[in-house]
Amino acid sequence: MRKLALMGLAVVAAFATVPAWSQGGTLAMLGKLEPGLWQIHDRDSGAISRLCVKNGGQLLQLRHLGSDCKRIVIEDSADAVTVQYACHGNGFGRTSIRKETERLVQIESQGIVNGRPFQFSAEARRTGSCR
Repeated sequence: MRKLALMGLAVVAAFATVPAWSQGGTLAMLGKLEPGLWQIHDRDSGAISRLCVKNGGQLLQLRHLGSDCKRIVIEDSADAVTVQYACHGNGFGRTSIRKETERLVQIESQGIVNGRPFQFSAEARRTGSCR
């Protein structure tokens, strides 16, 4: 039990000591994605949703859209981004996005939202302009 408590404190300390990426910042790859209407195809369920993307950072928190979350950048390269985030009172998540082109990305995400676990794999593709 004590070991588990210490591990929990280590996770909290990591979020407190590592500078989070600001909501207005641009990660290397995400800043190169084309803004516009994106279609997100969930590989597991087959569900398709659409999102007007102003910046690629919106794709990081698809299950926590609009939530004010603190982020820690795990990977930031020209073709891939991985971010871990915590949303006060609304769970947390970890998302990896791999760029194929400026209009096509692969998304893997998992975490907790509203007290329930989620995990999904999706392909997101820019399909046009936002209306």
